[in-house]
Amino acid sequence: MDLSTGQPRPANRHWRYTGWLLAAVWLFFLNVPLSTAVHQPQLWRQVLGVTALVVFGVGYVLLFQWARRLRQSLLPIPAGRARVGLLLLLAVGLASIPGTEGDWLATLVYVAAAAVFLLPRWEAAASVALCAVTPVLASWLVPGWEAESGIVFAVLLASFAMFGVSQLAQRNSELQAAQQEIGRLAVTEERARAARDLHDILGHSLTVVAIKAELAGRLIEVDRDRAAAEIAEVEGLARAALADVRQTVGAYREVTLAVELAGARSALAAAGIAADLPAEVPALPDEWDRFFGWTVREGVTNVVRHSGARCCTIRVHPDRVEVSDDGRGPSTPDATGHGLIGLCERARRLDAVVSVGRRPDGSGFLLRVRTPAEAR
Repeated sequence: MDLSTGQPRPANRHWRYTGWLLAAVWLFFLNVPLSTAVHQPQLWRQVLGVTALVVFGVGYVLLFQWARRLRQSLLPIPAGRARVGLLLLLAVGLASIPGTEGDWLATLVYVAAAAVFLLPRWEAAASVALCAVTPVLASWLVPGWEAESGIVFAVLLASFAMFGVSQLAQRNSELQAAQQEIGRLAVTEERARAARDLHDILGHSLTVVAIKAELAGRLIEVDRDRAAAEIAEVEGLARAALADVRQTVGAYREVTLAVELAGARSALAAAGIAADLPAEVPALPDEWDRFFGWTVREGVTNVVRHSGARCCTIRVHPDRVEVSDDGRGPSTPDATGHGLIGLCERARRLDAVVSVGRRPDGSGFLLRVRTPAEAR
């Protein structure tokens, strides 16, 4: 399947040629009725026999290729069209009788094989049985025609072989479709990862930039030196955000808990919110250090944006991290924001538990992330 269009990807040239060869190679066994037609004493019988066999062979190959393309695309074969195609194929085989005489029965081998490839299982079984008994019945009903046990055996053998071919073609098509679906899901997951990281990075950085720019605007008339310092910090934050975006696109950005705690202190100070942060953090595995860092970033961003708090408290333990504030907090936690969705997706990969809501004393807001061991 073409991931850009959602349409089945066409088979490459090698497999197209292989498919035609697979269908055409079996036409070699029409040599017996073709030889009979060529040696007919009457010209009209020669022409009719040879023409009918050529049309039969071409029709068989085209019918096989039509069904094969549908199977490769995992599309159902229309039963009505398949029945019409088989009946036309049988009719052309019957039309060759004046030129091929009893040897026309060889065409039943191809009709039976095509039925197995085209029709539902029970219809295919009935068609094979009918093709197998026709030579025996013909020898009884038509004077001069001998019983063709070889044709019966060929019908059964070809039908069994075609059943194996059809199952193999179906499994190969399903495997190819599964591989394409895996590729599509990988692309979707990578896009979701990039979107989540960009939101988390820019959401925090731009929030701090906006707060510092607002602070600088208020200070410019009363304390130009401090306003200039704030503007310088805004420039530095903007450059850092740009570097983060570039690193995220390059898929090598690392988030650490220590760096995010330092950034939290700066962001809270710019927003005029007192920060109660740990002086040191416990040693954590790399994946948990990164995940706790993302938690601190998302929690502080929400405190600065929405809480109206006077104080923010961050506590880090070996098995959990908590970000809380004394602000108004939501009466009903809203976990539909992009930031919390991204945090929950990261938690799911580590089997961690994310909880949001009011603090135990009923005030403010609490974001807590727990490791699986602590959650139990």
